[in-house]
Amino acid sequence: MLIERIYDEDLAQASYLIGCQAKGEAVVVDGRRDIAVYQDLAEKNGMKIVAVTETHIHADYLSGTRELAAATGATIYVSGEGGQDWQYEFDGERLYDGDRIALGNITIQALHTPGHTPEHLSFLVTDGAFSDQPGYLLSGDFVFSGDLGRPDLLDEAAGGVDTRFEGAKQLFASLRDKFLTLPDYVQVHPAHGAGSACGKALGAIPSSTVGYERLYAWWGPYLAANDEQGFVNELLDGQPDAHAYFGRMKRENREGPAVMGERAPLTELATDDVARGLSADTVTFVDTRPNAEVHEGTVTGSLNIPAGKSVATYGAWVVNPETDKNPLVLLAPTQAAAQEMWDHLVRVGIDNVAGYLTSFEDLPTSTPRLIQPAELADFDAAVVLDVRNRTEHAAGHIPGSHQLSGGRVMWNLDELPAGGTLVTYCQSGVRNSVAASALRRAGYDVVELAGSYAGWASWQQARESVSTN
Repeated sequence: MLIERIYDEDLAQASYLIGCQAKGEAVVVDGRRDIAVYQDLAEKNGMKIVAVTETHIHADYLSGTRELAAATGATIYVSGEGGQDWQYEFDGERLYDGDRIALGNITIQALHTPGHTPEHLSFLVTDGAFSDQPGYLLSGDFVFSGDLGRPDLLDEAAGGVDTRFEGAKQLFASLRDKFLTLPDYVQVHPAHGAGSACGKALGAIPSSTVGYERLYAWWGPYLAANDEQGFVNELLDGQPDAHAYFGRMKRENREGPAVMGERAPLTELATDDVARGLSADTVTFVDTRPNAEVHEGTVTGSLNIPAGKSVATYGAWVVNPETDKNPLVLLAPTQAAAQEMWDHLVRVGIDNVAGYLTSFEDLPTSTPRLIQPAELADFDAAVVLDVRNRTEHAAGHIPGSHQLSGGRVMWNLDELPAGGTLVTYCQSGVRNSVAASALRRAGYDVVELAGSYAGWASWQQARESVSTN
């Protein structure tokens, strides 16, 4: 048996390919939309992808289940659990608690483990060539290394009302009745790692065991004492902000993500054509450089989505493909770099990319305004906006500032004053540059705090030190 973990550092998301070497067949679990990685892996191991499935209706990325099925002819399997309100709306075989998918000697058994979502499945894997007992659990967003999938996303991102309490109780029951009935040696392979917004304290270790989590996860003592209320209180306390785009992901994943098919490679565009598009507001330029370089000058009206491991995350903060119809023009040093950025963007449903430029020379430019920490107290700001998470804000913030995380800003503009100047900050300046660029493009007068909160805190500390000496 082959189990391969495919990890996306951008979204802290893990998908899996499970294959039977004897029969040459494989299944992909929780795949993403840029599917070449799975096709290449199957080909490398002499396998054909015959099945695709997912643990639940995802909120943090757009599922590649339909994309893979269309490309390979694989059979789709999705959960039929969760009640009428949580049924997938596209064709596929429905899986219920106890149902099995067979690949040669391998058996993959669906376990209904609600809590993170009502329809959530985990997959118990038995390598029949080695044992008749299960040895592996693909736990999806149910059990992570050291943490659990949050039960409040339906409230935070899908329009639910107080569903978090029932979800937390379902998680308690799923742990008690499913997870903790498994042998301690069963390996646990979750769908997310550290940095995901699907939990509050995810570990970076890629896998665990039932026994290790039973003994050392924060929730273990509550289950041992059968303390449901204590578990619920602890689970719901301190969950991070959910990105606003999660609602779109949840809806599109339920309805069935659009199948892109084979994408033509991105091409380098003519600067004159891009300039005309910018003038007519029929394209949107994406400056992919670090914020320090953007602050030295950038294309007027551009979005700052820095290249690197967070392209999908930051892209989904500032581009809503349901309302933003302009194709994107990416700033990229090479075609390969542009293609990689596009791969990240399609993971969150941002498919409409026209091409790329290697330079913005001869395009209209402007320089984002900055303010130094020492100037802030006397600056006439309509609001000082903290775009960090609420947990960061609670741990320390600039007095009088208003918290609205970067992943929610563009969906909550009613919280901002209609006129005046916004002063924005995050922790170091990266997230702030992303959010500020989107606010400028939307017509707001924005000034970024140089050094953001870290810079302000250092200045404040130095000032206090001088005053006490």
